[in-house]
Amino acid sequence: MTGSEPPYRRIAAGIRRRIDLGELRPGDRVPSARQLTREHGVAIATATKVLALLRDEGMVLTRPGAGTVVAPPRAAVPQAGRSGDGAERDLTRERLIRAAIARADAGGLAAVSMRQIAAELGVSTMSLYRHVRGRDELILTMADTALANAPLPAVAPAGWRARLELLARAQWATYRRHRWLPHVISIARPQVLPHAMAHTEWGLRATAGAGLDRHVRWHVAITLMAYVRGIATNLEMRAQAEQDSGLTDEQWVDRQVTTFQHVIASGGYSTMAALTDEGDLDLDLESVFEFGLRRLLDGYAALIEQRPPAGPQLSPGS
Repeated sequence: MTGSEPPYRRIAAGIRRRIDLGELRPGDRVPSARQLTREHGVAIATATKVLALLRDEGMVLTRPGAGTVVAPPRAAVPQAGRSGDGAERDLTRERLIRAAIARADAGGLAAVSMRQIAAELGVSTMSLYRHVRGRDELILTMADTALANAPLPAVAPAGWRARLELLARAQWATYRRHRWLPHVISIARPQVLPHAMAHTEWGLRATAGAGLDRHVRWHVAITLMAYVRGIATNLEMRAQAEQDSGLTDEQWVDRQVTTFQHVIASGGYSTMAALTDEGDLDLDLESVFEFGLRRLLDGYAALIEQRPPAGPQLSPGS
């Protein structure tokens, strides 16, 4: 799916596809953790994560004496007034993408499987493959659709700083609506996603006329987007932790205060101890995003506005 996709997700995707295509049917045994370690050359912990992910998705279940087997499909419930055949005729690529995004928004990327989406839509799994080649293409299309729903204005504000700030905030807002999205977008291996590319185009245009060479302009745009994505990767983890624990970040920290104080007092953390003793600290993802964005733009200002009026152009390492 992306260049940084963990091995356990890649292995799980292969098993998931075999299930979707009917190579592995309900009740069939799937490779055990030990088989996976031999076949893919991974550690037993990685193989265990493969099976755990498939269980969480409802793709497999554990039966005493039989091991891990393909789970029976959930009953598909045709929409009111339509037969299963009618649901398949009415299935469109857009409807498939909307359903997949809704599942990801509710349960993360692990909740997105071809099998479960088909059951939800009341169609056969194979009918989905008329619209997408597989789960990887589905997820990339979901990402591009999510970015399409956050278009940048046709008329850009005046000034490079206002333009870049607008881009960063638009992406941050999109990531907050779709917490799974930053885990799809790759900076190292950019995907061919038209609406994601439109954001890059905006970032490059923002510094037009600023006197920077093309290398610096690329680095300015990509660094900004990488910063926003990096902070946003924490959004899904925070939401999952809140769901699992029933505690907000603030409530969780309050419960950990005594433990933190004990460790800090044990020695070696004199700076943390001194700053903590000064009072409460307003520190969360939003404040980190705001602080980092302003300082990053301040750094760009030093690069752009305080450059020498003449002489060789700046390079990324300057």
